[in-house]
Amino acid sequence: MKTLPVILALAASTALSSAAEKPLFNGKDLTGWKGQAEFWSVKDGAITGESTQATPVKENTFLIWDGEVGDFELHFKYKFGSAGDSGNSGMQYRSKMVKPEYSVVSGYQADCEMGKNYSGILYEEKGRGILAKRGEKVVLHEGAAPNKPKIEVTGTVGDTKEIQAAIRQGEWNDYVVIAKGNHLQHFINGKLTVDVTDETAIGAKTGLLAIQLHAGKPMIVQFKDIVLKNDK
Repeated sequence: MKTLPVILALAASTALSSAAEKPLFNGKDLTGWKGQAEFWSVKDGAITGESTQATPVKENTFLIWDGEVGDFELHFKYKFGSAGDSGNSGMQYRSKMVKPEYSVVSGYQADCEMGKNYSGILYEEKGRGILAKRGEKVVLHEGAAPNKPKIEVTGTVGDTKEIQAAIRQGEWNDYVVIAKGNHLQHFINGKLTVDVTDETAIGAKTGLLAIQLHAGKPMIVQFKDIVLKNDK
């Protein structure tokens, strides 16, 4: 018998394949995307974000898609090319621009990393921080302040160690983000990683898509096969 996360993943895949798909990356150049040119390029048919000792990222920077999303499904593949645990990235969604001159955004992020703790979580960049850890089903309620929501863990969607074990280090991984109203889900390699209902007033319903290149140690991250299904 299939478990609930597997059923949900299959349902998500079926829903995408039965609807119109919009590729967001042509596999050749960065048409439709904007960011700081010293960090972004296309290599081997993939969007590539790279920082080095000579060109360090001092503040998280982003490659931003020229468009907005509301309710959507997004499929993409990612992998890290850097050694060790220095790779840290993610896909921003329903985000907003905060520093145009440095290509900095804030908002929901489908996290991914070279380490073993954060891939698949829901993080809010320059906002409320970690909103759901991997494996959690969460409802967000109004808290003492807008940036301090009450996080109610209502259940689990899978074992965090099993989800991590399915992530291929240094290889391509499939990521799916589904956002319908205030209901947000992330999947990596067919496994549901978080299920979040954001009942707060500041939970974004529309905004930007963007790829993160994290500040810190030199790193390489690549993204390809970026496909959007937008219901609006």
